[in-house]
Amino acid sequence: MGKDAIAIIPARGGSKRIPKKNIKDFFGKPLIAYSIEAALESDLFEKVIVTTDDEEIAEIAREHGAQVPFIRPKELSDDFTGTKDVIDHAVQYLEERGEHYKYICTIYATAPLLQKEYLIQGYEKLKNSDALNAFSAATMPFPIQRTFKLDQNGRCEMFTPEHYMTRSQDLEEAYQDAGQFYWTKRDQKSDKIMFGSDSIPIIIPRYLVQDIDTLEDWKRAEFMYEAIQNSKK
Repeated sequence: MGKDAIAIIPARGGSKRIPKKNIKDFFGKPLIAYSIEAALESDLFEKVIVTTDDEEIAEIAREHGAQVPFIRPKELSDDFTGTKDVIDHAVQYLEERGEHYKYICTIYATAPLLQKEYLIQGYEKLKNSDALNAFSAATMPFPIQRTFKLDQNGRCEMFTPEHYMTRSQDLEEAYQDAGQFYWTKRDQKSDKIMFGSDSIPIIIPRYLVQDIDTLEDWKRAEFMYEAIQNSKK
């Protein structure tokens, strides 16, 4: 009997802040290769597919073991298209060809710190629960109750000034989306958001979490990756 899950990696070609971000070299490999390899090494998926509008990304994805069964339409490849629309298109493409999967895992192409054990943990927890989703999350590095914004004069204004004198250890812990993977059950629907009661957060150590949207993010991810590799030695 085949596996009941598929991994879908969205990888658009039009990155502006970091040109060709998804295939930019990261310690000797294209960035997207890390996501593909973690998915393959987990041995959870019938297929690992990449949905892209870019032929170069498609070729590199195939070289690293992913399948690219179609080139994504241009109308689903602009700055305003959401990830959900991209994933729905990929799933519909497969289902129209007779391929049906119980579990869909969206994996971001910009997650070089992704570890297969958290993908497996997400799958196992979702499969053995009545939840509809499981996604990567991490603790906030500081109490959100102590954060502030800048007012129109560039001065400080706390979001929750009543906690100015509250000790950090007395404040409730907060969590954030780690931006690595999102499991969902295909045959069940919910009107609740991902960060709601239908979801199981898979808590990942903060040293394995880094969004890569800017060049500063990229440099930080390099430092983190290098430190992790050195610690293994």
